[in-house]
Amino acid sequence: MSAAATAGTVDGTGAPAPVLRVALVQEAAGLEPAENRGRLAGLVPDDADLVVLPEVFARDFGAAGSDVAPFAEAVDGPFGTELARVAAARGTTVVAGMIETSPDPARPYNTLLVRGGATAEYRKIHLYDSFGYRESDRLTAGPLDEPAVVEVGGVRVGLMTCYDLRFPELARRLVDAGAEVLVVPAAWVAGDRKVDHWRTLVRARAIENTVHVLACGQPGPRYSGHSLVVDPLGDVLAEAGEGPTVLRAEVDAVRLAEARRTNPSLSNRRL
Repeated sequence: MSAAATAGTVDGTGAPAPVLRVALVQEAAGLEPAENRGRLAGLVPDDADLVVLPEVFARDFGAAGSDVAPFAEAVDGPFGTELARVAAARGTTVVAGMIETSPDPARPYNTLLVRGGATAEYRKIHLYDSFGYRESDRLTAGPLDEPAVVEVGGVRVGLMTCYDLRFPELARRLVDAGAEVLVVPAAWVAGDRKVDHWRTLVRARAIENTVHVLACGQPGPRYSGHSLVVDPLGDVLAEAGEGPTVLRAEVDAVRLAEARRTNPSLSNRRL
């Protein structure tokens, strides 16, 4: 499925600017990998150009501190194979999280897969050693490779995962690599201030980088829900509540260009 064209243009040449129809699938991951794989076909819609599922959708973390190594897979294992099959059948590009085998058998990667119209992997850099959690006890941080940016329907999409949202330097690195949209799958643990932090940080990453941000979380009660689509000036285009839902919006390249003319902070920076 290709991105729909709009009447607007980015550069005045008359060429239509790309629009991505996006769907954020705010659904809980269960503890049985086969069941999660089996749900993909029913959850991925066929009328979106880019579909985002939450962090570790292949298999949830389980109780805090649980050993997730027994559930690690290769990127072309059962989950990756089924994700690619469903994405191809729906004619779309899908982003979803999984636990991936790493060189340390006891500490796998927390990985995002992109399958369908684009193919990529991103291994979470910033592990959640915060708010009383120690993700690094059970997972290996991803390498500091080239920024994870892929093209979907003519739009450059950068990848981040959950706790990465608290590190603005990663978002800026992705934007410097050409990202026009940041995709942030998450399992944002519920608690005091957590929804406020989530909304504030998602909007901040959009505003300071003049990019769209698509932030897709697992729902409550364990996680915070409140998946968001935010535009490059920080306006919330769509927001979910706490429960399971599919959030839909359009990402418009014309809106991005207008925002960057209004607020040329990227070109004005001196550091």
